[in-house]
Amino acid sequence: MTINGTPRTLEQRRQDVRDRLERERDVWVATADADGLPCLVALWFVWEGEALWLATRPANPTGRNLRHGRRARLAFGDTEDVVLVDGDVETFGAADVPEAAADAFRTKTGWDPRTDRAVYAYFRVRPRAVQAWRGVPELPGRHLMRDGVWAS
Repeated sequence: MTINGTPRTLEQRRQDVRDRLERERDVWVATADADGLPCLVALWFVWEGEALWLATRPANPTGRNLRHGRRARLAFGDTEDVVLVDGDVETFGAADVPEAAADAFRTKTGWDPRTDRAVYAYFRVRPRAVQAWRGVPELPGRHLMRDGVWAS
């Protein structure tokens, strides 16, 4: 982690996070079950401007946790360029997912869960909090969103 250096402005950090949401394909998804047992997996995602869309099997641990817990923490990057997103989760079956979201997911990932032989669900994660930092100098200003509102 960088100990010295000039931190990015709030505006630059917000833009960097938005760019990353558009560019990246994989995100770490952290959930927990009703007993608090954690689960961490990497999933493909698509960003639609206000929410991230994920797809996974609804019966696996991540699918169950997303569906029942209705919250998740998403993480990008390594320890030198961190983005954390805490969000509220909504579940959609293949038949009721908004077509635009499913099409965007297919376009970005090259995979369409709606046509897979196995049963998949889509999960919309609406950010409630976003943190981003590159090294120690950026830790004090790392909170870019709180309660679903971008910092200004």
